[in-house]
Amino acid sequence: MTPSTEAPRSPHLLILGGTTEARRLAEALDARPHGGPRVTTSLAGRVARPALPPGEVRVGGFGGPEGLADWLRAHRVTALIDATHPFAATISFNAARAAASAHVPLLALRRPSWTPADGDNWHGVGSLEEAADALTGLRARRVFLTTGRTGLSAFAGRGEGMWFLVRSVDAPEPPYPARMENLLDRGPFTLDGEREVLRRYTIDVVVTKESGGEATAPKLTAAREAGLPVVVVRRPPVPEGVTEVATPAEALAWLDRRT
Repeated sequence: MTPSTEAPRSPHLLILGGTTEARRLAEALDARPHGGPRVTTSLAGRVARPALPPGEVRVGGFGGPEGLADWLRAHRVTALIDATHPFAATISFNAARAAASAHVPLLALRRPSWTPADGDNWHGVGSLEEAADALTGLRARRVFLTTGRTGLSAFAGRGEGMWFLVRSVDAPEPPYPARMENLLDRGPFTLDGEREVLRRYTIDVVVTKESGGEATAPKLTAAREAGLPVVVVRRPPVPEGVTEVATPAEALAWLDRRT
């Protein structure tokens, strides 16, 4: 038998990013004194001025799971870490299919979920549409909508007389609620700042996605202190069979076992 002359692949990590955790992982790898794998971070391109991580950065989609699998093969990727937002379900399922097709190890880096504390008045729902329905039952009048700039069509035309404060990094595009004010801001947010938002805009209901993490959690504490109900959109399911960790440190340990 003729021995293979193909050179072993040098480590190349692709991070599906756009989150604080993804950026911290890239920073930790970049700070290692003896170097590490080649790191490429992929960003979806939905934010106009994202905070860029160190290393190589690509922006834009891959063209579905087949396109991502082709990219993994073409760029000789040896490990894939899905560190996207917990609600980026499409790319997570695409990543699982692509990794299986290209025979690349896959890890999901997901920040821990929020859990209610004593005094919280949470109303769990399965979608933005269900969140909009819940506002009617809560007799909401002034809603702090913290679900981002996409998906606002679920709230358009809902609740006659209802007013929305929409907080997002970039300005939203229609369709969105007719009675709306856009608050352009980027986390992390402070507890004092969230208290002031609720007070200044006389908010009576908060709507959020269950994204987890510390950067946007102060609004939950502020709502609890003010006795306000919070409509919480539950996370979508994650692909079965994918190993999941909660911190960049755990992701580094997983990566070290494969290099």
